[in-house]
Amino acid sequence: MFTLAIIGRPNVGKSTLFNRLVGKKLALVDDRPGVTRDRREGEARLADLTFTVIDTAGLEEGRNASLEGRMRAQTEAAIAQADAILFLIDARAGVTPDDKYFAALVRRAGKPVVLCANKAEGRAGEAGVLESYALGLGDPVPLSAEHGEGMIDLFDALRLALPDATQPPLEEARAPARETSDDEDGSDVDLSKPLRIAVVGRPNSGKSTLINRLLGEERLLTGPEAGITRDSIGVDFCWRDRKMKLFDTAGLRRRARVVDKLERLAGADALRAVRFAEVVVLLMDSDIAFEKQDLTLADLAAREGRAVVLALGKWDLVGGGGSKLAELREEAWRLLPQLRGCPVVPVSGVTGRGLDELMQAAIHVHEIWNKRISTARLNRWLSAAVEETPPPAVSGRRIKIRYITQPKSRPPHFLLFGNQLDELPASYERYLVNGLRQAFGLDGAPIRISKRAGENPFDDKKRR
Repeated sequence: MFTLAIIGRPNVGKSTLFNRLVGKKLALVDDRPGVTRDRREGEARLADLTFTVIDTAGLEEGRNASLEGRMRAQTEAAIAQADAILFLIDARAGVTPDDKYFAALVRRAGKPVVLCANKAEGRAGEAGVLESYALGLGDPVPLSAEHGEGMIDLFDALRLALPDATQPPLEEARAPARETSDDEDGSDVDLSKPLRIAVVGRPNSGKSTLINRLLGEERLLTGPEAGITRDSIGVDFCWRDRKMKLFDTAGLRRRARVVDKLERLAGADALRAVRFAEVVVLLMDSDIAFEKQDLTLADLAAREGRAVVLALGKWDLVGGGGSKLAELREEAWRLLPQLRGCPVVPVSGVTGRGLDELMQAAIHVHEIWNKRISTARLNRWLSAAVEETPPPAVSGRRIKIRYITQPKSRPPHFLLFGNQLDELPASYERYLVNGLRQAFGLDGAPIRISKRAGENPFDDKKRR
């Protein structure tokens, strides 16, 4: 499988073509230039070709220390990583001086180049397609990423540029899950798939810096400016032989403060990353931890059924040591009772402190999230719990809970059987949830409870 980098000046349709090739709307797309900042990878398919495609920021001139310069460095890293370069121009705008400048940069890379003239639908782009011959990058491929036109020509051009391109690999058969008996605990962890971890938080909390430190390279764009990250960038990572996929997300502010369309799109992309993740790492600023937005994000992850790790970022700037950490842990479990016992880990993306503990905590809560508890153990616990604190009576009739089982995990989901369970108070449900968490070590994972009432054999007689 080969890697293809999409290169070009801003607003020529690179992200639109990226989305077309991966078959999903992964990259943010807008009419204004400069939406993409980080490089983003995706698994693409074109006819029988399977390859990795990289979406890059628009090539712009600027000082190396500026935001534009750092974006250009990300694009240059994508060029170095790629096996071939897809150089994109806007056929409707024609060849611009910037196109000529960056075409020379692409030629110096010494890699196969496929020149594409985007937005070539209709007659408006014919002149631009002809002008593109002057770039000296070979015959242009006219296409329309928005409408899907010219994809067959692009396929032929890729075959010509990379004749030894690998064919789609055969999918490995997944081993069937091991069946467990009613008195035996189990787990739904699939070690053949990467553990998906989304790092979320408020703007400028250090999410990209933290992930760069884990990867050991400047993979993601960072800087003092708030709101640099827009797309949710997924990066493959291996920690102690465990495959992972880390998702860097845009900083999330309160909805009332978001007025810019791009920030709304970036926020929606971050929320989508949370929904598709297995573990959510909520990164907070240690000096101002547990603000309202932090609690909202933690509650969102819990409602989505994700395992949660609370990371206290910028710990190198905090004094107090162990006493401060103990205080913050107590505060976390007090403010987030639905995630009581979840790991609270102090970290620093600058010094690298606490990163091993953070990964261990993520793997630990993932195991809890996948945990299955035997029916026999659950019912022994239920008998003791109900005997110690029976359910209250409703309208003079006692609520009976007869049986409990766990139909699924991810997160742990329990099913109660009995009579009048619709009348079971929320306070008693919390008692059961806290008991399950304590008895079976389900810290850090949200717990779901469903109820199923038994049929009353005398209902028909009452109706008659």
